[in-house]
Amino acid sequence: MEIFYEIKPLRKRLSALRKQGKKIGFVATMGALHDGHASLVEASNRDNDVTVVSVFVNPTQFNNPDDLAKYPRDLQADIKLLEYNEADILFAPSESEMYPEEDNRQFELGAVAEVMEGKYRPGHFNGVCQIVSKLLSIVEPDNAYFGQKDFQQIAVIRAMVRKYMRDFKGKIVSCPIKREADGLALSSRNQLLTPEQRVSALLISKTLFKAKEMSDNGSTQAQIIDYIKKSIATDANLCLEYVEIADRDTLQPIASEKPENAVICITVYDGKVRLIDNILL
Repeated sequence: MEIFYEIKPLRKRLSALRKQGKKIGFVATMGALHDGHASLVEASNRDNDVTVVSVFVNPTQFNNPDDLAKYPRDLQADIKLLEYNEADILFAPSESEMYPEEDNRQFELGAVAEVMEGKYRPGHFNGVCQIVSKLLSIVEPDNAYFGQKDFQQIAVIRAMVRKYMRDFKGKIVSCPIKREADGLALSSRNQLLTPEQRVSALLISKTLFKAKEMSDNGSTQAQIIDYIKKSIATDANLCLEYVEIADRDTLQPIASEKPENAVICITVYDGKVRLIDNILL
């Protein structure tokens, strides 16, 4: 695996690969890699000739400085995982490389970026758009892979590309959530959980699986939301920040009481660790 820390050498290498007719896949990460990231690399390897993975903890998408400080970092472990999963190129830039000067761009993406995470983490998606737009412009991939666990983020990135990156010819590819055998959605933040909190976290996915079952059996939105709130409240370690049933495409509320083409998105604090999950209905 080749490793690049600077933009210019990476661009030069990718330009040479394109001239050879190579198809390029890209996986953007913030490191602390796990099997969920490995599944994105696998998807890219399957579809492309070359897989590029970035590892960069992007400061502009954190609206909480403590959250940024605590975010897990282990580049050597990341390198081992990427080599094992046969990634071709790692791009691991410094903050000064990605932001030689302050990025003051503002992305106006409308309702898709204003609900859920957009409401509870003001400025988060603007930071996501800043870094993803930079990375897509640097790598210029044929396909860029993102995990469905960040369901709203994918919708925001697609909206950003449509509105602000009309020259971008690549495809944004959504990949299914990767879960532990017990159902817990894989997340870099899981590393921050104590053993007790790890047990509590299982209730999140269990609750979502039950909510989907209720929806399949004809329960209304109100009944599903009431069940989720009561279920999460049974564990003292957990604190529900929000749960929404939304249209998969627009992320806006579903007009019908019987949700179709919908997604349940949930955010829960497990102690001080913020966990997100979702399930398609």
